[in-house]
Amino acid sequence: MNWQRARTDEKKSERKEAIYKAAFALFKKNGYDKVSFNGIAVEAGFTKSNMYRYFSSKEEIFLNVFADLFGKWFEDCNNQLQKLEQDEAIKHFAKTWVKSLMSHPKFLDLTPLLFLSLEKNSSFAQLLEFKTHAKSLLYKISIEIGRIYPDIQGDKAFKFLTLSYAATANYWAATSQSEPLKKIYQMDEFKELKPNFEIDLTTSIEIIIRGIKAS
Repeated sequence: MNWQRARTDEKKSERKEAIYKAAFALFKKNGYDKVSFNGIAVEAGFTKSNMYRYFSSKEEIFLNVFADLFGKWFEDCNNQLQKLEQDEAIKHFAKTWVKSLMSHPKFLDLTPLLFLSLEKNSSFAQLLEFKTHAKSLLYKISIEIGRIYPDIQGDKAFKFLTLSYAATANYWAATSQSEPLKKIYQMDEFKELKPNFEIDLTTSIEIIIRGIKAS
């Protein structure tokens, strides 16, 4: 597909959406390092020069795609948390949290790749914009966590967010298994080692909450 130069905001949004879709498909399939700016352009049907009208680098594209998916998960998660009562049973909180994540598989697919992007060639301005946006959303979630658990506020709420994010990235990455690994997990002596994202993360969220409460 050869795109003509966009001259309206609607057309520009359409072009960016095409780039987002192409980038997500490549990041999911090939990981972060094996995707190039030019590769995204080809996948989206753009020339490299036309791509530069919208984004300056692969890092900028990734951060924009991730920010969009992160925002969608945030809205869902925040809405679910608002339904919980003060001092909600920790098991129910954990299940609610994990359910909100599992409703956004695209967000989960890119979560393990985030820091690969941040640690590469993103500019100060790109990182500042992304971090500012992310912090504002995380702050709103931290307020809800503090409402549910009055003994987990401020720094403790952000500690929960940091630890839960690390667990989420780790467990979701473990769901991507090679064929040899799948065969190993089918063997009786290794079945108990087979990752289960929902169960493993729910258990971890419970442990994190209890640990922060006890600290």
